[in-house]
Amino acid sequence: MSKGKGQDEAKNDREILPGEQGSKLGTVFWGAGGVIAIAALLAIIFPETVENASYGIYDTIARNFNWLFLISVFGFGVFLLFLAISPYGRIKLGTDDSKPEFSFRSWIGMLFSSGLGVGLVFYGVAEPMEHFMIAPFPGGEVESYEAARTAMGYTFFHWGISQWSIFGVAGLAIGYSQYRKKKNGMVSTSLEPLFGQNYNQPSRRLIDILAVIATITGMSTSVGLGILQMDGGLNFAFGLPSGPATQITLTVLMVVLFLFSTITGLKRGIKWLSNLNMALALILTLFVMFTGPFTFIMETFVLGIGDYLRSYVGYSLRTQPYSGETWVQEWTVFYWAWVIAWSPFIGSFVARVSKGRTIREYVLGILIVPPLLSFLWIAALGGTAMYSDLFNGTNIGEIVLDDQTAALFTMFEQIPMTAITSAIAIVLIFTFLVTSADSATFIVAGMTSGNTENPSTRLKVLWGLLLGFLTISLILAGGLSSLQAASLLAGLPFTLILILMIFAVSKSLRRESNEALKRRPRRTKLK
Repeated sequence: MSKGKGQDEAKNDREILPGEQGSKLGTVFWGAGGVIAIAALLAIIFPETVENASYGIYDTIARNFNWLFLISVFGFGVFLLFLAISPYGRIKLGTDDSKPEFSFRSWIGMLFSSGLGVGLVFYGVAEPMEHFMIAPFPGGEVESYEAARTAMGYTFFHWGISQWSIFGVAGLAIGYSQYRKKKNGMVSTSLEPLFGQNYNQPSRRLIDILAVIATITGMSTSVGLGILQMDGGLNFAFGLPSGPATQITLTVLMVVLFLFSTITGLKRGIKWLSNLNMALALILTLFVMFTGPFTFIMETFVLGIGDYLRSYVGYSLRTQPYSGETWVQEWTVFYWAWVIAWSPFIGSFVARVSKGRTIREYVLGILIVPPLLSFLWIAALGGTAMYSDLFNGTNIGEIVLDDQTAALFTMFEQIPMTAITSAIAIVLIFTFLVTSADSATFIVAGMTSGNTENPSTRLKVLWGLLLGFLTISLILAGGLSSLQAASLLAGLPFTLILILMIFAVSKSLRRESNEALKRRPRRTKLK
């Protein structure tokens, strides 16, 4: 055997190792799939036990590791901003002559839809109204003008740069490894700069298994939130029966539709649905803005950005060791753990659709545009609800404290065409769910097969069914509390992997040639 041939075979063996032969169901699939299936079965067979355990898990992780989540996420943002302004920002996620595969509009649409669509629709009204009723700070004002300002500023913080920096780190590490260095898109492969190309197989498989479990768990949390909100919305706005039967029916319908979507492929199915999501979200936002308190909304948007920038560092590093309060654990830490659980999937997906863009384009794109769109949504919908309680004497805040799923639909009662806007919102939630699940199964099928560019339909179907099964089981075993606990449990170990990804990318970038660092790429036309 020649030396060249031996090197090629070794390289090929290394690249298909994580999933074993691309189309076969290897260790990663059976390891991750087995854990998820067992967890789902336990939740269905012993719902009360799992619900009680969920409270304990949530409390233990949030209380003992809140500092790790906070300092890590703050560090992710600092790292990405440094890369964007440094010479490393000129390096492409691909070869030097590669070009973006998707237009700027479609790119942003896919980022926004697959990233935070479901959660933002759920919390866009519920979160600011909860903070308005229950102060984020001990002894803080409630149900006042100052309380409203604090509530909106903190909500902006939770949906701003911090969340997208988590996705950004995962996507950068995977995209750089896959498209710049021509390796596969596995999470374990992105850590090769730290551990060497031939680091041991059990460690590789364990890392990829954790990535898959985190992805499916984070995705099930988002799907669960969306299903609970749709169930509440159908009941609140249209009087349809609410409960497990409706929730299971909605979940099954969602699984069927996204499996149909995933067969059409990334460019057709996900792209079309992402553009539909953006159109529906834009229509709903503009309608609320122009039929609601427009000036109040725009002033809320501007003031919220100012408060966000002013408080960014303080909120990012806020713990409560002296007061013993748990507000940060219940909100900020849950959000960060939930997003970290999503990060393997979103990171892989963001890397896939960002191929050909420079690191600077990539970082500034994900840290500026999606957060601004999120802020506008919160200012429009959450601001309208806030205005109604402050100046019209409504009780949206009290309703939200009793039932978060009714928040959005209660707000719609304050503007014209309530039934139509409620129907559009339900369709929007559903299409967000289908898009996110479609993207997630695409990525997870790639993670468990080694074929991250074009995984088999069979694997996507299998993971879709497992995702639906886990979502139903968690809803039945405690609803929101079980979903939140699952996110924290999955997010904790993957936080450490994200930190390792930063060191791996940094080490690789330092090896780039001076020519790559000095090259000034052509400007990408925004279409």
